[in-house]
Amino acid sequence: MTIFLLIAASYLLGSIPFGILLTRAFGAGDLRQIGSGNIGATNVLRTGRKSLAAATLVLDGAKGAVAVLLARHFLPELGDQGAMIAGAAAMIGHCYPVWLKFRGGKGVATMLGLSLALAWPIGAIFALLWIDVVALIRISSLGGMAGAVSAPIAALALGYPVYAIGLAGLAIVVLWRHRENIARLRAGTEPRVGRKKDAA
Repeated sequence: MTIFLLIAASYLLGSIPFGILLTRAFGAGDLRQIGSGNIGATNVLRTGRKSLAAATLVLDGAKGAVAVLLARHFLPELGDQGAMIAGAAAMIGHCYPVWLKFRGGKGVATMLGLSLALAWPIGAIFALLWIDVVALIRISSLGGMAGAVSAPIAALALGYPVYAIGLAGLAIVVLWRHRENIARLRAGTEPRVGRKKDAA
């Protein structure tokens, strides 16, 4: 498998819209017409189907993790660079899927999955910060952004410079995808978890 095939395969894997597929398959409607219209787990939760939201979270994370594992299996000679590139391609696929006119999710779950696969301590720090912020402040978008930003910092602190650079780029993508949430946070109008109008 060449690096170009790996990137293409990882992108296509990442572009699978599990949130849409699950909500349709289980009769929860068109996810793009619900809540914020986002295809991620937070919006799936607005259907009232917690099991579907959990499944979406796991599957979106798995996309990033599997891409990293594919790189390590088929192109081990590329080392950390190949793994990082594959994970990044999967996340870009999730955020900008060709099947949905490049209107995808915000990348938090997929970034968490690839972080865990790259080096589990990085992913653990990401997950803990995400969960803690949401638990304390009840704002899903803020938790996701905090977790994403923590990943490159954790990678650098733990001695993974290649991952730190790649994850820093992906954290910027996450922040960009959350630009509307950031505007609402600044205005003090970002809804909290558990409210029907939550738009994270």
